[in-house]
Amino acid sequence: MKRMCVLILAVVCGAPPTSAQAPLEMTVADAIRRGLETSHRLAEAAARADMSAAAADQRRAGALPQISAQAGYSRTNHVEAFGVLLPGNQLRVIYPDVPDNYRTRLDLQWPIYTGGRLDALERAARAEAAASTDDLAAARSDLRLEITRAYWALVTAGESQRVVDESLTRVGAHLQDVRNQLTAGLVPPNDVLSVEAQESRQRMLTIQARTMRENAEAELARLIGEPGAAIEPSAALDPPVLRPVSLEALLDEARRQRPERAALLKRIGAAEGRAVAAAAGLKPTIAIAGGVDYARPNPRIFPRTEAWRESWDAGINAVWPLFDGGRTRAEAAEASAATRGTRERLAEFDSVLTVEIRQRINELVASRAAIEAATDAVRSATEARRVIGERFAAGVAVSVDVLDAQVALLQAGLDRTQAIATARLAEARLDRALGK
Repeated sequence: MKRMCVLILAVVCGAPPTSAQAPLEMTVADAIRRGLETSHRLAEAAARADMSAAAADQRRAGALPQISAQAGYSRTNHVEAFGVLLPGNQLRVIYPDVPDNYRTRLDLQWPIYTGGRLDALERAARAEAAASTDDLAAARSDLRLEITRAYWALVTAGESQRVVDESLTRVGAHLQDVRNQLTAGLVPPNDVLSVEAQESRQRMLTIQARTMRENAEAELARLIGEPGAAIEPSAALDPPVLRPVSLEALLDEARRQRPERAALLKRIGAAEGRAVAAAAGLKPTIAIAGGVDYARPNPRIFPRTEAWRESWDAGINAVWPLFDGGRTRAEAAEASAATRGTRERLAEFDSVLTVEIRQRINELVASRAAIEAATDAVRSATEARRVIGERFAAGVAVSVDVLDAQVALLQAGLDRTQAIATARLAEARLDRALGK
């Protein structure tokens, strides 16, 4: 038993923690695919779309024949039997004492004319269901952009952590050299203190960079349905290609493809359908009604007998509301106001869309210029690092100059990575604005 406990303890203690598992290596496309597959937000939007489609089916079923089976039992008090005396001294019971009453019925109700109300309600429900489908597409586009933003935030945070860690290593090595020089009497103590202050600042930056990366990683892991997982982005740091397309062409494309705009157009149709249905409330409705009764006793058969008897009925009913206290007028006014409000929302969306497309194009152009500037900075920092290295080897430059050149080169590389990430995010925002 003791050996078993020791073995279990060894297995438990030897199990690697979650953070020690191999990180998930993925591109931005992999992250988007995982996020779309596991998103609870999209599942909720899909459920709402299914709910709207079911509501449309309910409206359609309202215009179809409705057949129902009914059954009932009732107990009544005892009564004195009533009858008449026939020739031959025979008593014919006309109303017997039957306290147990059973009734079954097969009932039919079929509205054949409703003034267009049911058809308008069905069209409105179908339009609302189609708009819910567009809402799902919009939610999918929003999630795609959110994942892209989180992915490039992780890439930038990871690069920042790498640069700060490497800078800390280089400052640490330089601090050791300065301390050795102080021991040899080659530098004053204030030089050591200056490098120590720089090393402390680098340690603080390292802590901040590590925290930023962990937060970005946690956010991306949540979006892809892998909370707590370690993620290693494998992004190709290539600048996006600027598409030479005119603003008007992009606006036309956005108006055609944006799911939010398509949903607004469909909801305008749904509101108009509800307005038509409300106006039809003052028109007459005609319905066919009928059924078959099988009861014991059957109240439609005279004289009443304690036996199961069958009867049937068929008819047509017309209802014409002459006065409803203004309810129909109020419903029509409400539907008309909803239509006007949705049209105004569409006009506002179009005005915002124009500004949004222009802003996204400006962001993409600016990010491309930033990438070019950052590339030039990397080239200049690389050359400066080479020159300082040669000067240090010739004995005409100090080690702090080499350290500064190395840190400048690392910072220039980080700036270029951040510029590319910003450009990729600007490209994703433009695609979102275009409805892709």
